[in-house]
Amino acid sequence: MKLYIKTFLAFFAFMVLFSGCAKDLEEYNKPAVYWYAKIIESVSEGSIDKADNYYSSLQGEHIASPLLPEATMILAISHMYYEEYLLAEHFLDEYVKRYANANEKEFAEFLKIKAKYLALPNPRRDQELIKQAIIESEKFKRSYPHSMYYSIVDTMATNLYLAEAALNETIADLYVRIDKPKSAAYYRAIEPQPWINWSEVERANSPWYKSWFEGDGTASWYGFLIPDTRSVVSRNSVVDENETK
Repeated sequence: MKLYIKTFLAFFAFMVLFSGCAKDLEEYNKPAVYWYAKIIESVSEGSIDKADNYYSSLQGEHIASPLLPEATMILAISHMYYEEYLLAEHFLDEYVKRYANANEKEFAEFLKIKAKYLALPNPRRDQELIKQAIIESEKFKRSYPHSMYYSIVDTMATNLYLAEAALNETIADLYVRIDKPKSAAYYRAIEPQPWINWSEVERANSPWYKSWFEGDGTASWYGFLIPDTRSVVSRNSVVDENETK
């Protein structure tokens, strides 16, 4: 009886393994429309990782398929919808480099700027991303002065300039608190945009549950924990020649 049970279990395990392998073996060498349909199905179900895998199969097996441009844009927009902005930008770069004509390139470049902009829910956290988003915005405005997206990009660029100025002021306040007057002066000497009336600009207010950890931009409850070293401040920290190293 025990031998019968062991034989049955071994046979059952073999069948499960074989059926799984057979299923995997079926998922290759399919027509382009099959992979495209799988991408659409996965996106509609919210399974973006599966959609990415099906896209890899479509791209790998049908490199010249006319379905690839549309599939690439679908995944770019899907990743943006799920707030996966780096992946969205990856697919948009792929679209611009390989598939887009002049009009489609303009739309894709707009979406790339939008992805960078939406990736900045808190402008105090990523100085470099703000700078890159500003550069891309200004490049778009020069390249497409009559674009239907010009006003939107210009509005995003204005908000980014405000965020950059607020971040510079926050960094300057940090240097003041740790007694680095030259570094504070460096950031306060950065020229803001002359077309913005800075006397009317107010600091952004963080929600109470964030302000506990981030402060108001001028002070934080954990300020006393910040060591007086260059390792925790900006790469642009100015060293006083008379300062003890």
